[in-house]
Amino acid sequence: MSTTIQREEIIMDVAEAVNTPPTVVNAIVQTVQSIISSTTAKATTSVSDLGSSSISTAAAFTTTTTIPTSTTADTTEGTIPTTFSTTTTTITTSSSSMTEKPSVSDLSSALQHFGIVDYLVFIAMLVVCAVIGFYFGFIEKKKKQQKGQLPTDEKDGAGTAGIEERRGSEALDYLVGGRKMKVFPVSLSLVASFVSGISLLGTSTEIYVYGTQYAFILVTLAISGVISWYIFLPVFCNLQLTSTYEYFELRFNRTTRVVASVLFSITTLIWLPIVIYVPALAFNQVTGVNVHVITPAVCIICIFYTTVGGLKAVVWTDVIQTIIMVGAIIIVVVKGTLNAGGLGAVIQRNLDTGRLEWPEWTFDPKTRMSVFALFVGYTAHSTYNIGCNQIITQRLLSLPSVRAMGQSTLLFGFGVIILTSLTLYNGLLLFATYHDCDPLTTKLAKAKDQLVPLLVMDTLGAYPGVCGMFVAGVFSASLSSLSTALNSMAAVLLEDYIKPLCKRPLTERQTAITMRLCTVTIGTLSTVLVFGVERMGTHVMQLFMILSSVTQGPLFALFVMGMLCPRLNSKSALTGALCSFVFMTWLCINAQLAALSGELHYEPKPVSVEGCTYGYDAPDVTLANATLTATEPASLSFFQQIYYTSFMSYTLFASLVGILAGLLSSLVFGRLKLEQVDVELLAPCMRRFYKSKYASVELNDSALKSA
Repeated sequence: MSTTIQREEIIMDVAEAVNTPPTVVNAIVQTVQSIISSTTAKATTSVSDLGSSSISTAAAFTTTTTIPTSTTADTTEGTIPTTFSTTTTTITTSSSSMTEKPSVSDLSSALQHFGIVDYLVFIAMLVVCAVIGFYFGFIEKKKKQQKGQLPTDEKDGAGTAGIEERRGSEALDYLVGGRKMKVFPVSLSLVASFVSGISLLGTSTEIYVYGTQYAFILVTLAISGVISWYIFLPVFCNLQLTSTYEYFELRFNRTTRVVASVLFSITTLIWLPIVIYVPALAFNQVTGVNVHVITPAVCIICIFYTTVGGLKAVVWTDVIQTIIMVGAIIIVVVKGTLNAGGLGAVIQRNLDTGRLEWPEWTFDPKTRMSVFALFVGYTAHSTYNIGCNQIITQRLLSLPSVRAMGQSTLLFGFGVIILTSLTLYNGLLLFATYHDCDPLTTKLAKAKDQLVPLLVMDTLGAYPGVCGMFVAGVFSASLSSLSTALNSMAAVLLEDYIKPLCKRPLTERQTAITMRLCTVTIGTLSTVLVFGVERMGTHVMQLFMILSSVTQGPLFALFVMGMLCPRLNSKSALTGALCSFVFMTWLCINAQLAALSGELHYEPKPVSVEGCTYGYDAPDVTLANATLTATEPASLSFFQQIYYTSFMSYTLFASLVGILAGLLSSLVFGRLKLEQVDVELLAPCMRRFYKSKYASVELNDSALKSA
């Protein structure tokens, strides 16, 4: 009793001395007492014991005071609550020295509990890949030598294009698996390389930041698959090419082939560093290991098995990696949904914040995710990647027949849609888990593409080996893309650059050494370029689509002009490709400058930090200001109208510019006569048109039927 009286006297004296209401001083004294009394208990609490709820909920620097639950406190500026009780709540303060809660750095360190079992799982995946490469590079080759299956001058059956290949030749075996691969492993390999780490992490991040409009690419992927199979893939299947760009020499001339090969090489060198950087980000999030330490170590393994094993090693490692990747995603989705309170809770939390939405029903190309951007713009992008990309077509050309190619394409389509659906749902799960404590605002996730690894550590960190399996899955997605791209680049460099420059045909030994040197060189260069990717400042999916469109647009235009425009000659096609390249270079540079200056800005969905239970550095702007869009000019100039175009439509507009320029330039450079064009170099739909309209043109009916 006497202690209470003395405390009240002290409070009155202090209040009079500083001219402050006694209730305020009372609150301060109780706050200090509460902090002192709880210090011992807090010190014995391990940060690692914080469950997912403590990560999902979030407020900043806190000290405790007492406010009655039955009293409504006036929180307007200049007013102070007048009644206090023993119920505790939190208020923010700028003094970091008085915070009770763990800091974001402490929590981040606590989450990086990548254990021995996790490392073993991750290392086991790399070891298995290396063993597969060693088997196909040495053991299988030795068995062939013992059986007398050595390269000879004997010819394989020529394709309908009349192209002959030596049985057992080093190039044929290394680049297309001797054209004897099986449907199922090739299908899984296609899925693994198409759904790279960029898609695995970037798609989920897209849904978390911008909502479900992007999910409608599932429809676009199906449309693109149909277009690719009926227009582009039959031509490549019929010609039985090793490098897709050999087509341009058959259709136009040698110069066009070289230009197309250069464009592909640029695209691949843009893509590969991003593919490598993504899993390194994930590994850094869960282990704390520097990106530039893990990147070279893993790339060396990938370069090794790709170099020694060729396409067979690439395909069979892709099979293992696809199984790991799908298994890891399914585990994360199931456990994360249970932790979030079930499927209903996941849907409801996303619905409450407007994340579940349809694309905007407008054909304005400036709208980021409009019906036009998704169903027209993205169709061009994915059609090129499925039907014209060397990385995809090379695997299809490793199959023995057109029927096998069709089966593989169908399985590939289903696999991509299923895996993409899982990554899309994972984005909804991300927001349901962190709906009241955004990790990007608190800097618990230092980059957008670290959100999924954070969810994994938060959800599955207590289960030994599971986090290792997920990281192995992310690396599997990227390594499959990396290995396939290295093999494809080796094919392009050999067929399009090296062989034409050689005065004499390469021997089998020279061919083997050349292809492996190409693989090592491209792999090393891609690893070095990772240093530049991390400074680009946007999440990887959008970054890749913007940069790759500079070369994909002209390439897609060339393929369309070659297969659907029979009257165009090489000069017109090259003019169109050049115009497209220049246009896209200008567009991407101006769009990136506008984005960096804040002139071009896409508004993200709202996030909250009201439920955080750990301390973090408050952002320089308020939460309200953080969600405001940059102010657009009252009226856009003609050029601004162009580079404000959604990045989803970049490949479409680039190809349209190229095709239009090619058609216009044909007025200057002239047109080919219909008899001058080999019907086998045209899309099947154009062959039928040829047959019905131009009876004077001789057709190969067997080629039409096989296509």
